[in-house]
Amino acid sequence: MDRDFLLTTDTARHLYHDVAVPLPIIDYHCHLDPREIYEDRRFDNLTQLWLGADHYKWRLMRWAGVDERYITGGAPDREKFQKWAETLSLAIGSPLYHWSHLELRSCFGYTAHLNGDTAEEVWQLCNEKLKGISARRLIADANVKALCTTDDPADSLEWHEKLAADGSFGVRVLPSFRPDRALGIEKPDYPDYLKRLGQIGSFAQLLEVLKERLRFFVSHGCRVADHGLESVPYAPATEAEVEAIFRKRLAGEIPAAQEQKQFKTALLLALGREYHRLGIVMQLHFGVQRNCSQRVFRALGPDAGVDAIGDRAPIGELSAFLNALDETDELPKSILYSLDPNDDAALVSVVGAFQSGAAPGKLQHGSAWWFNEHKKGMLDQLATLAAEGYLAGFVGMLTDSRSFLSYARHEYFRRILCELIGSWVENGEYPNDEKALRAIVEGVCFRNAARYFEL
Repeated sequence: MDRDFLLTTDTARHLYHDVAVPLPIIDYHCHLDPREIYEDRRFDNLTQLWLGADHYKWRLMRWAGVDERYITGGAPDREKFQKWAETLSLAIGSPLYHWSHLELRSCFGYTAHLNGDTAEEVWQLCNEKLKGISARRLIADANVKALCTTDDPADSLEWHEKLAADGSFGVRVLPSFRPDRALGIEKPDYPDYLKRLGQIGSFAQLLEVLKERLRFFVSHGCRVADHGLESVPYAPATEAEVEAIFRKRLAGEIPAAQEQKQFKTALLLALGREYHRLGIVMQLHFGVQRNCSQRVFRALGPDAGVDAIGDRAPIGELSAFLNALDETDELPKSILYSLDPNDDAALVSVVGAFQSGAAPGKLQHGSAWWFNEHKKGMLDQLATLAAEGYLAGFVGMLTDSRSFLSYARHEYFRRILCELIGSWVENGEYPNDEKALRAIVEGVCFRNAARYFEL
């Protein structure tokens, strides 16, 4: 994994080193904690920084048969790191192997390979360097221009306010509107969540409260909303029907499955119209099976590494949902992500059906996500988008991560992008036109996102 890792042609190497590397990063979807950024968190050791909240790594360690004590349990941090090093050393073909070594090189200057035998030298080197490294420095050193956290509508945005008032940090940290809990009418704690939002006695009041909260987010620089869904629903209902469904839930009754779908359709459509009015980008993440292992979920809660690719994301309903907004010219700029890679071609074709002159690439096929964030997954997503859509208009990569080290994923993406484009040029499938190639790479790596999110 040297300087030319993944770059096999002269064109790829030129595009990556001379064009992609100097470009800043816009991380338009992440799960970093704004409080930790404001307080400029420091880490006592590499385990805290690397393994503390990374369910990707937890999942791989379980695959390798590591006892939970060394993953999320009470084992000493040094022992947890040892188990991780031993696991990683055999993870051939895994993006975690690539990301981890890119992180070690870019953040700590370590260029050898982490394994059980080298774990102690890596532990000592990184922990010594961590004495001078903080959350803000990791972000700034990665050349991040702006990042968008993931925030509940009930959040006070206290830490975003403090960051905005702090002139010592040059990176914009903006909130994103994530109203998943407002949609979760089937959840046992739904009535309690409504109380967090305010005094809500009807569906109309719920809408007004959410719109008010969205305006509050926009006043704090919000550019994007995000929804994590099993699938994008489309089951139209009248206002009276939706009100009756909502009041049933307020009375303590869980609505039937079809009623839940009608409620979610109505709320998503209303929010979509408001996103359009306020110029907010709508992200739709779908195709997920959450908390497959209820045993682990009960012990550790959500985001513990036991989610999976789902098979219940009908593209026809997604298309109907988008059309309902498009019919009244209230379809916002939108980014669509399916966790099932088999949806890629269909999803790109749907995205293409709703483009317009209102904005370049108004609808986007999102980058390879989660279980697809590996070399093949990224290549497949990029190639499908190029073949069926318009790669030059793509808004590019995001981290979708809770780790301050994850900006190496942008490096990984940029290497793969330049390798793919370089192969097309050297195969004679595209001319070696420096101006055009530079425009494509600069666009996908940075400029398209800066324009799309108005940053």
